[in-house]
Amino acid sequence: MFSVLITLSLFFLQADIAWSQPQHAIAMHGSAKYASDFTHFDYVNPNAPKGGEIKLASPGTFDSFNPYIAKGNSGAGSSAETLLVTSADEPFTAYGLIAESLETPSDRSWVIFHLRPEAKWHDGKPISVDDVIWSFETLKTKGHPFYRFYYSGVESAKRIGQRSVKFSFSDKTNRELPLTIGQMPVLPKHYWESRDFESTTLEPPLGSGPYKIEKFEPGRYIILGRVDDYWGKNLAVNRGQNNFDKVRIDYYRDETVIREALKSGDIDYREENQAKAWSLDYDTPAVSNGWLKKEKVRHYSPTGMQAFVYNTRREIFSSPLVREALMYAFDFDWTNKNLFFSQYARTQSFFSNSDLASRDLPSDAELEVLEKFKGKIPDRIFSEPFIAPSTDGKGWPRENLKKARALLEEAGWRVKNMVLTNDKTQAPFEFEILLYSEGFERIVLPFTRNLEKLGIKVRVRRVDQSQYINRIRSFDFDMIVSGWGSSESPGNEQRGQWSSAAANSPAASNYAGVNDPVVDELVEKLIQARTREELVTYTRALDRVLLFGFYVIPQWHLQSQRILYWDKFGRPSVNPKSGTSTSFWWFDPDKDQKLREALSSSEPPSDQSSNNSRTIVLLVVAVLLISALVLIRKRRRR
Repeated sequence: MFSVLITLSLFFLQADIAWSQPQHAIAMHGSAKYASDFTHFDYVNPNAPKGGEIKLASPGTFDSFNPYIAKGNSGAGSSAETLLVTSADEPFTAYGLIAESLETPSDRSWVIFHLRPEAKWHDGKPISVDDVIWSFETLKTKGHPFYRFYYSGVESAKRIGQRSVKFSFSDKTNRELPLTIGQMPVLPKHYWESRDFESTTLEPPLGSGPYKIEKFEPGRYIILGRVDDYWGKNLAVNRGQNNFDKVRIDYYRDETVIREALKSGDIDYREENQAKAWSLDYDTPAVSNGWLKKEKVRHYSPTGMQAFVYNTRREIFSSPLVREALMYAFDFDWTNKNLFFSQYARTQSFFSNSDLASRDLPSDAELEVLEKFKGKIPDRIFSEPFIAPSTDGKGWPRENLKKARALLEEAGWRVKNMVLTNDKTQAPFEFEILLYSEGFERIVLPFTRNLEKLGIKVRVRRVDQSQYINRIRSFDFDMIVSGWGSSESPGNEQRGQWSSAAANSPAASNYAGVNDPVVDELVEKLIQARTREELVTYTRALDRVLLFGFYVIPQWHLQSQRILYWDKFGRPSVNPKSGTSTSFWWFDPDKDQKLREALSSSEPPSDQSSNNSRTIVLLVVAVLLISALVLIRKRRRR
C-alpha cells in the first residue's frame, strides 16, 4: 500500500512539474487554439502594408495622460503594454507579449513569467523584471483603487532570475489570476521614479508599444505615430496589426458634431451607437455613391447589460418590489419602434447574446447550485424565467402600469392627491435620473411620462462628463443609464461589479450597490470554476439571482457593429467573433487615390440646392418689390 502511495505521489508530482514547464500561452479553460509555432492570428492579414493615416473621433475631452490613477480624464495613447495579450477568436486565451513564456502549476497557485530579452522601452532601455515588480507594487499602493481590488489575491512578486518573475497567490481558488496578472500594464520604473505617479500629467509618458504620442493639444486632439523600431513588430501576436503610420484622435463636444465631422471627411471611421442616427443621418451623396461605406458587421460576443440602474443605497430604492414596479413603466416596444426603427433586441440577461445567459427554467446543474440558497433568494427563480415586461408598442402601457401600481401598493406606496406617497413617512416618491449624454434625453423622457402617471415625480438632469464621473464615484445619484460589458469568460471582474466589498468602493463598478451574501458566494464559485461547463452553470445561476433582485431596468442590445468609413482602407476577409477592428485594417493608397478623384470630379452636392435657394430668394424679392410698387401707386392716386 505504501509503495502504491509513493507511486501515486510521484505521478502527481511529475504531472505538476510537466504542467509547469514554460508555455507560450494559457487558456482559462481547455487549451490554446494556436500552437507555439503559430505565425499570426487567423483574423488578420499578415501581409498588410504599413503606412497612411486614420482619423478617429472621441466625445468629450481629456486633461491627463495618466490612466492609472483616480484623477483626471485620461486621453488616448497612454496605455502600456502587458505581459500577455488575448486573442479575439477564443473565449479567454492569452499569449506571450512582453513575456515570451510562462509556467504555472495545475492548481495555478503561482505563475512565472519569462521576459523577452528584446523587449525595450522607447528610450532603448530593456524592459526588466524590476519594471514588472515595480508596476505591480505601485499600481496596488498608488494607482486607481481598482487595482488594489483587482490584485487583492496576489500575495507577492519576486525576481527568480535575470529575466524571470514569480507571482504567488494568496487566493488559491482563483484560477484566473495568472491571466489577470498577465494583463497588468507594465510601466517603466526609471521614468516614473523622478515623477509623481499619483498626479495627473500632460507629459506624454514613456511607453514600449507600437505607437507613441507625437503631438497633441489638450482637450482637442492627439496624434499617435507608429514606432519604426518597435521591438515587438515581428511577433506572431502583432503581425498584421498596427498598420497605420499615424492615428489621429480628435475630441468633439458630442456625438452630433462627430457625425457631421464624419460626413465632411474630417474623420475616417465611426461606430454608430444611435439607431435614429443610423437610419436618418447618413442619407448623403457620399453614402449613396459608395464613398462613405455604411455597413453592419455581425458579431457573436456577449453584449452584457445596458440599463436604467438603481442606486439601492438610496432608501427609496431599497425595496425589490419598488424596483420591479418601475420596470413596468419602461415601454421598450414603443421605444424600439418609434425611436430605434426596430433595430434592437430587448435585453433579458446580464450576459446577453451568449451561452452564459440564463434562459427558460433552471437546468438540473443550475438547480443543484441554487437549491442550497432556498429561503435566501426569491422562490420565483425556481418556477419562472425572468422576462422583461412587454407591450403592444402603441405608447399606452395601461396593463403594465396597473401591475406597477399593485406592486407599489404592496410596498407601502399609495396615490394621494395625484402624488405617490409613502404610507409611513408620507414622503412623496420623487427621484432624479442623472445623464451626461444628450442622446439619452429623448429615451428617458417617455419613461418619465409613464412614471408621472403612477404619481412619481422625476427630474432629468444632464451634467458634463467630469461632473458625471465624480458623482458616480461618490454615489451621488438616484438612477443612471449605465451598464456592464461582458466577456465569454467572466471572472475576477465580477467581484468589482457585484460583490458586497465593492458596494461602497468608488473604484468598483457596483453602481447599483448590490450587497448580497448569495451573490458574493456565486461570484466566488464562478471565479473558481475549473471547466467551461462549471463556468456556464455558475454564471447562469448568478444571472438569475441578479435579475430577480431587480437592480436594473434592462434596456436593449445590438448583435452587430454599425460602422461607417471612407473607402480608402483594406481589411481582412475574416472577422473574429467580436467583430471587426481598425487595429487589423490598413491604408490602401489605390483606394485613396480613387476616392480623391471621385470627390474632386463630382459636382458639390450642395450646388443644386444652393441654386434652388437663390431662385426662391429672387422670386420672393421680386414679389415684394412688385407689391411695394403697387402700394406706392395707390397712395399717389389718393
